[in-house]
Amino acid sequence: MTVSLKLLRTTAFRLSLLYVAIFGAAAATVIAYTYWNAQTLVSRQIDSTIEAELRGLAEQYAVGGLQRLSQTIAERSATPGNSLYLLTDEKAGRVAGNLRTVSPELWNALGQVEFAYRRSGGGGFEDRMAIVSVVRLQGGFRLIVGRDVEERREFAGLIRSAALWGLATLLITGVGVGLFVGRRLLQRIENLTRQSHGIMAAGMIGRIALDGSGDEIDRLAANLNGMFDRIERLMQGLREVSDNIAHDLKTPLNRLRNRAEAALREGGNAQHYEEALRDTIEEGDELIRTFDALLNIAHMEAGARSVSGAEFDVCAVARDAAELYEPVAEAHGLSITVTGAPVMRITGERQLIAQAIANLLDNAIKYGAPHVSSETRGIVLDIAQQGPNVEIAISDHGAGIAPGQRGKALERFVRLEASRSKPGSGLGLSLVAAVARLHGGDVRLEDNNPGLKVVFSLHVGDAAPTQNADAMTGKESEMHSAISVII
Repeated sequence: MTVSLKLLRTTAFRLSLLYVAIFGAAAATVIAYTYWNAQTLVSRQIDSTIEAELRGLAEQYAVGGLQRLSQTIAERSATPGNSLYLLTDEKAGRVAGNLRTVSPELWNALGQVEFAYRRSGGGGFEDRMAIVSVVRLQGGFRLIVGRDVEERREFAGLIRSAALWGLATLLITGVGVGLFVGRRLLQRIENLTRQSHGIMAAGMIGRIALDGSGDEIDRLAANLNGMFDRIERLMQGLREVSDNIAHDLKTPLNRLRNRAEAALREGGNAQHYEEALRDTIEEGDELIRTFDALLNIAHMEAGARSVSGAEFDVCAVARDAAELYEPVAEAHGLSITVTGAPVMRITGERQLIAQAIANLLDNAIKYGAPHVSSETRGIVLDIAQQGPNVEIAISDHGAGIAPGQRGKALERFVRLEASRSKPGSGLGLSLVAAVARLHGGDVRLEDNNPGLKVVFSLHVGDAAPTQNADAMTGKESEMHSAISVII
């Protein structure tokens, strides 16, 4: 497509043509209305003047007859102006007046007539137009009284000429402005397109340069840069997930295969095969839970899942999770203490938040238990409101995470060296972070001196803490559903 064709197809040029058409139609309407009113006004003035002349001459005729009428016409004809007079006899001969001759059609006409006549001036004769009224008198005489309307015609011509020139100027200016604006816009769009193609060809390296004007093109470029950032993060995440899946899922798949081969190779009785199948099913369930967690994280980060807007008591959800994990904690020699407001109603995804709290409690038990002393053998789950955020903090007294590794610990499939010996997929904190982002919050890893404090923050606006706990139904089944995803 040529540059000229692209220019003609730009929105700016089309809008300019539309504006020209609209303003041109409006201007033509105003000019036509003005022209019609001006013509009407002039015509009325001419008619009024002719009628006044006729009344005056009729009075003279009534007083002094033809002689007085002829004398009055001769006097008025001697005065320069646009008034026209002619008194003729029964043979159309001129008796008095400043009209030299008239056509037979005009002499025989009655009422008001527009006709062409010749008037001397400038050393010669010129053709002009006039409007006259023809009145028949006694004895076959004719009285013709009128006005020269050549000036009116010239005035109308000036209006028409001005209108045409004005419309032509508007059209030319509008097209010129449209071409100018369209060309500038096309250049900026072409520059935007060229830079976008370069960024895509370079693997999302670089960004579109902003000119700082803050106009719609600059805002579009800023939005495109944000989109490129998002695409780059998603591509990077996809590469990391692909690499991690290939690495981390290889081990359980190999275990599945090895157990099946061992069962076939060693043989044995039905109980032996049953145990091998049970172990295989357990490994398969772990793989399914891992993929479910991946899908949950992917849906939340891709925006395919949104907050439903249901209201619930987050403190009750936290207490249910603590109650559910209490036996597991006691088996590791730990206790779980829930502190904070007794009731706090928020709006969000209850099941996802319950799943995130369960993940954090499981991590606290799994990685905090081996490092506790007799003085510090508890896990604290605290819920507090900080401005528009509700913060759920779970603190343990385990080995903790070094400050330099905390950001990495929130990534998918990342398992730090200290956790390699523990079962899991490295998706627990990633899922918690995804739930927090879905609710406009974040996850912070802090020192507990000793141990780790994980702050799970949710942006919920104005939460509603109250004094009396509400009775919640179906909590136990919901919590079991929430922790069904592998952590």
